[in-house]
Amino acid sequence: MSQNIQVNKVTDPALLEKVFAIRREVFVSEQNCPPELEWEFEDESNHFFATVDGEPAGASRWRKTDKGYKLERFAVLKKFRGLGLGQELVKAVLDDLPKDADYVYMHAQLAAIPLYEKFNFEKIGLEFEEAGIRHYKMVRK
Repeated sequence: MSQNIQVNKVTDPALLEKVFAIRREVFVSEQNCPPELEWEFEDESNHFFATVDGEPAGASRWRKTDKGYKLERFAVLKKFRGLGLGQELVKAVLDDLPKDADYVYMHAQLAAIPLYEKFNFEKIGLEFEEAGIRHYKMVRK
């Protein structure tokens, strides 16, 4: 049974609310991330919204920082995991980066590292904790 996965960049306030609802479900409710750490840099970020068969399913974003381009907030609702949605979100975000984006990085949760390695990201440095969750910094080679 094939699913129709769509990932789109969004700026519409109604769609952004759906993005934020997905992030709230995954990060705040499921992973117990403090809400005050989850909601930052929203206005300067480029947001993405994923659907499966028209149903809200995932979200992500990227933003320019003083270091380069940071990929963040990859979230897939539990019922849609295992369908390849994470890969589609990563592809969409990478495709949207400016052509001159030479330094692309992220703080990856341990469970997601194999996904990001498929897109030529490599772990840099030591494991660290962010919002109570174990991460590695990863940089795209």
